[in-house]
Amino acid sequence: MKAKEVPQDDANMMRGKWKDPIYTVDENGKYTTSYSLGWEVKNAVMQQAWDNIREKLEEIRKKVLAGELSPIAYYMEKNIMDVSLLAKYMELWKWTVKKHLKPKHFNRLSQETLEKYADIFNITTDELKDLEKIKNEKLPE
Repeated sequence: MKAKEVPQDDANMMRGKWKDPIYTVDENGKYTTSYSLGWEVKNAVMQQAWDNIREKLEEIRKKVLAGELSPIAYYMEKNIMDVSLLAKYMELWKWTVKKHLKPKHFNRLSQETLEKYADIFNITTDELKDLEKIKNEKLPE
């Protein structure tokens, strides 16, 4: 693609805050880097991916509020993490993190463990335990 032909469809979710580097050919036929705000196809795919993330986050929020999952599940999903990744950050076995996703085990966690989870999610322990905050929180756009 020639540098002058790089799409600049600023309908992406970042609204001009992020530009993708793309290898292009300049007027001398040499490879160079150009930047694109996005293009229609990529923007549609990204929007669909974020819609799926929001949908899954809403499902998990409902389960947390219904007492089927612990708040850890909500914040794990909100931070686009899975059990394996969270277990690595927590320096715990995956089965231990899975156990903490159950409300009865979450309610027995030590303050130290809660603080470690909260630090990973970049929230306070009070926020981690606050179901009202989860209930009223606006989902990411």
